[in-house]
Amino acid sequence: MCIIAIAYRVHPAYPLVIAANRDEFYSRPTAPLDYWKDNPDILAGRDLKSHGTWLGMNKKGKIAAVTNFREPGKTIENGISRGFLVKNYLEDDTPPEIYVESVAARKNEYSGFNLVAGDTDSLFWYSNRGNGIKKIETGIHGLSNRLLNTPWPKVEKIRKGISRIVEQNNEIEPEALFTLLTDTARPPDETLPDTGIGRLWEQILSPVFVTSDGYGTRCSSVILRDTTGKVLFCERSFGLSGTVDTRCFTLYPGNR
Repeated sequence: MCIIAIAYRVHPAYPLVIAANRDEFYSRPTAPLDYWKDNPDILAGRDLKSHGTWLGMNKKGKIAAVTNFREPGKTIENGISRGFLVKNYLEDDTPPEIYVESVAARKNEYSGFNLVAGDTDSLFWYSNRGNGIKKIETGIHGLSNRLLNTPWPKVEKIRKGISRIVEQNNEIEPEALFTLLTDTARPPDETLPDTGIGRLWEQILSPVFVTSDGYGTRCSSVILRDTTGKVLFCERSFGLSGTVDTRCFTLYPGNR
């Protein structure tokens, strides 16, 4: 997952709104959003190489997402897949803050990452390249491949976009969030960060929706949790041949 926008306790009818894009090599095998056959409590897409995930929920209402921290040349060879940070959280009953504390204690086992983990009551962010665990407060938040709310142009754009949607709509339609996630416009070069990957790749990765010959946005995800606790989780995945697959699931956390 390479960009996530979160509207947390901002909209009167939807205390949690998430819009996110997962960017990945097109060659990496992936299963679309579904309940996992080996753990039917988990609803998520799945990386079929390492068998973790980038964004998911379980039937108890736990939710988590991960992004990589961009730092060229510092990836741990044969390290633990960062997708397991989400998978492991969704598989057990550990409260989010305690789980994130346990991850922080093992931070050096992973390449750079951002983890968002929560449940129906609270939401936390942690990066092993940051300065400790942060409880996410009421507001509009954005996360890409740096730290939470780092003002990269794409992060600022998606924060403004989701803010506009929650402010202007009494009822939020998933399609409005999907539209926000399709933005391929590149910001001016002078506004781009310098993360050590070269000017060309800074340009390629600068839009909300990324496209290139071998790497780009593989899927968009939308999560809407309303005040009754009902959750709508939708994913739109994009095939190399131009095919588009949209899947939506409704969860009632705590109800089996």
